[in-house]
Amino acid sequence: MYSYIIGKIVDIKSDSVTLDNQGIGYLIHTPSPYAFNEGEEYKVYLYQQIKEDEHLLFGFKSLSEKELFLKLISVKGLGPKMALPIIAMGSISGIADAINRENILYLKKFPKIGDKLARQMILDLKGKLEVTEELSLTGTDEVYEALLALGYKDKDIKSIIGRVNKELDVSEQIKEALRLMIK
Repeated sequence: MYSYIIGKIVDIKSDSVTLDNQGIGYLIHTPSPYAFNEGEEYKVYLYQQIKEDEHLLFGFKSLSEKELFLKLISVKGLGPKMALPIIAMGSISGIADAINRENILYLKKFPKIGDKLARQMILDLKGKLEVTEELSLTGTDEVYEALLALGYKDKDIKSIIGRVNKELDVSEQIKEALRLMIK
């Protein structure tokens, strides 16, 4: 089993990236491929799924994303390809909070998550997800990068990024983040 890999991103697709490590290209399925920049080096935390007919790598920018992914795929009926969009669309703290508060409506906003699977997630994970202080940029990295490019400090961005409405499109998220930064 792999823990992580360090290498340069050489290709970005809608659901994956190719990471070059010592001349070998690893195809890694990730929740937010566009969070990576082509040509830059990254440490990507990995999960390897081995099936009879395929071997897949799933990668994450942070260890907390990987830990959430592992907990999500432990839920009966929820596999790796269903867990990726959950991580891509939600924040770690938002997902943990929804499960701990039994917020079925929040969980049902994710693709392929119906009433039955949302209830199963709550049953299997309630009280087992810790809300970490580590910033997960999944779903917010474009906003984060935009604010960084505008000269805002990392700690200031981290203090407001969790309050930005993730359901807005990226340009609206950036506007909302700027309003929060000004306050």
